[in-house]
Amino acid sequence: MPSLILHHYGTSPFSEKVRLIFGAKRVVWQSVIVPVMLPKPEVVALTGGYRRTPFLQIGADIYCDTALMCRVIDAAAPEPPLYPAFAGGLADIVAQWADSSLFWIAVPYTIQPASVPFMFPGATPDFMKAFAMDRAAMTPNMKRASLPDAAAQLRVYLARLEAMLGDGRAFLLGGAPCIADFSVAQSIWFMRRSPPVAAMLDPYPQLGAWYGRVAAFGHGNSTEISSQAAIEVAAGAGGFAAASVEAGGGFSAGDSVTVTPTDYAHDPVAGQLVGLTCDEVVIERVDERAGRVRVHFPRVGFQVAR
Repeated sequence: MPSLILHHYGTSPFSEKVRLIFGAKRVVWQSVIVPVMLPKPEVVALTGGYRRTPFLQIGADIYCDTALMCRVIDAAAPEPPLYPAFAGGLADIVAQWADSSLFWIAVPYTIQPASVPFMFPGATPDFMKAFAMDRAAMTPNMKRASLPDAAAQLRVYLARLEAMLGDGRAFLLGGAPCIADFSVAQSIWFMRRSPPVAAMLDPYPQLGAWYGRVAAFGHGNSTEISSQAAIEVAAGAGGFAAASVEAGGGFSAGDSVTVTPTDYAHDPVAGQLVGLTCDEVVIERVDERAGRVRVHFPRVGFQVAR
């Protein structure tokens, strides 16, 4: 199996999603802790400006967005599968709902004044101000629900998840976990970090038992390395994962392009196009420290432009 390097930080929900997948697959991986907010010079050296957390590194290939990262991890460590045949396309549909609709209600609702002492223990007023400004810059046009509206929506979502588990199944789509379980688990994990918010989960015992089963997978076996060490891995890799530009997509190999998220954190990454399919876009760029790297993005949720 290739050496998997996860760039993450401890309180990142999407990072927890990936860490739990590592646990379920009993993966041995390397851990790089990145800053919670800008500036992130070592991150930029590898991603070219993509600022979301986490991202996955395999040599000089950098994979952005957990929707793509999880596919790569599943190919590297196939057992148990994240996309089992019994779940079909439903696993991806539930995962996408959890990564978007559920996430953008659960996480902002959890970061409320009553949660601050638990979510940010010991944080100074200056840190909280800087953190708020950093996150606001990532979502400048996003309308957030009020706390009462968010609470009402969360109860609807939690009740739906409880109903999915009502027949006694162990996991959301059957007797084995799939990508849907880990995508939902990240938001439940985040809510549980704040006791005032975690109390909202009490009326849903099936969901609580399910979360216990997912959390029991743990995080696999990790070794921490520095950001500089990860950059040196990229610089010395000497090769890349296979990539090609399919005909009919409106672009040609070697085109100068940018890739930009369409939902939030609209930071474009520029480079030369080396891969384009209906599932993935890959650009190559050169960094003075990391050397020649290839940055991979899923097509869903990202825009490719000249």
